[in-house]
Amino acid sequence: MTESTNARSIRSLMKPKPMRPTVFWRLAEDIPKPLQTGLMITSIALPLLLWWAVTTFANIDPKFLPSPADVLHAFGRLWSTRELLKDTVASLWRVGVGFIFAAALSIPVGILMGSFPSIRALLEPIFGLMRYMPAPAFIPLLILYLGIGEEPKIMLIFIGVFFFNSLMVMDTVKFVPKDLIESTYILGGNRWETLTQVILPHVLPGIIDACRINLAAAWQLVIVSELIAATEGLGRRISVAGRFLRTDEIFVGLIVIGIIGLAFDLLFQYLLRVSCHWASQKR
Repeated sequence: MTESTNARSIRSLMKPKPMRPTVFWRLAEDIPKPLQTGLMITSIALPLLLWWAVTTFANIDPKFLPSPADVLHAFGRLWSTRELLKDTVASLWRVGVGFIFAAALSIPVGILMGSFPSIRALLEPIFGLMRYMPAPAFIPLLILYLGIGEEPKIMLIFIGVFFFNSLMVMDTVKFVPKDLIESTYILGGNRWETLTQVILPHVLPGIIDACRINLAAAWQLVIVSELIAATEGLGRRISVAGRFLRTDEIFVGLIVIGIIGLAFDLLFQYLLRVSCHWASQKR
């Protein structure tokens, strides 16, 4: 009896124990704040370090890949002449106006399409068709109809955001649980109360996420529009810099766009936490 017990204990010691997943590989769970902060810093610092190392130790022509110091110097030069500020303000204004108009119309349209199958059947085919038409393809028509001022640039952003945002909001509303809607009717709620007090609060996090995603599309479109016909803007700055092989100024424009986009992304995340506490806790 003792020998068999000893044999079992020896086999249990020899048997490999399953490894617990480390904190880094947690699946669908929060990680500690210090680790999260460290990883976020690493995601920015590591590419900068590699960029500095390549431009410092490799024999690369600055016209093809300028060093971080060259880009910083170009930033200071463009900022001192206020050219960069004017270009940034111009692009921000175009994106802001086009995106706000598109969001203001697409959100109610998407909610109606997701809530009422009749409206969805009426609008979804044409919206689906427009979604597959690349917005930059409308530039010649917009210039023909609206000229080369601000109107075609803003309209291009509107076209590129409105249809995508409407369909994304529609998909969010479509997946509202039917039990939730039926329970509202059972408790005496009417159609308007169900729409405004049940469906809208339930899909608000999805609407904010849809707008956050489509804001990136708005920035891509404004840069495309400024590459073709503009007197100022970050897209024009990049285009002119590329024409004269000023690679450092191209990097300045790209970095400024990235910083602005990251700032807006963080703003949307903050808005989500503030307006939808329950959704943030659920995530």
